[in-house]
Amino acid sequence: MHPGFAVGLVFTGCTSNVVFLELLVRRFPGCGNIVTFAQFLFIALEGLIFEANFFRKPRFIPFRNYTIMVTMFFVVSVINNYSLNFNVPMPLHMIFRSGSLIASMILGIMILKKRYSLEKYISIALISVGIFICTLMSAKQVSSIETGDHSLIHWLIGISMLTVALFMSARMGVFQESIYKEHGKHSKEAMFYNHFLPLPGFLLFASDIHRHGVLFSQSGEPCSFKVKRFIHYL
Repeated sequence: MHPGFAVGLVFTGCTSNVVFLELLVRRFPGCGNIVTFAQFLFIALEGLIFEANFFRKPRFIPFRNYTIMVTMFFVVSVINNYSLNFNVPMPLHMIFRSGSLIASMILGIMILKKRYSLEKYISIALISVGIFICTLMSAKQVSSIETGDHSLIHWLIGISMLTVALFMSARMGVFQESIYKEHGKHSKEAMFYNHFLPLPGFLLFASDIHRHGVLFSQSGEPCSFKVKRFIHYL
């Protein structure tokens, strides 16, 4: 596959995912749990059939390592979902999560004792400035739209949740890197177990998932109207 075509597929998939997720969140606030559950379930079923071969294929990475990785992965996903309930706009949510490069570099220096080139430090500094400016503008927008300290505190809670998830995600990356060095890189196996093992954890959110499932099923808008509204949104 040509690299340009692969990059185009990734870009198209990521941007369309963000657009449709924002449309869902605007229509059904707090629907992040059911969206994440559907994502985990789909990837788990695909991996169960084509990667794990219904658990007949032996694992390369020990199960105990997956339990640690899966716990962090599940917590990060849940925190990122709930942050959308705290006045965090979807563009800021997407841009803020790009700060994983910064968090990964910090933890790489602290834990793995890595050293980076000057160009990488400058690049990370520029990304940090961009994220800071975007966050600052978002804070001013929240303050102008909703008066009172309550909305700003609500927004700060959301930003704090994103920050915690950011560093936990980076720590998971460092842990995953150390596992790959010891047992070899088996990304498809890791993707399957990272999505299959957390599925029982969604029982904690069963009522919320069921409630939003009912709301989704009661959405009786004609398909043509949904398409027109999507085009108008764009």
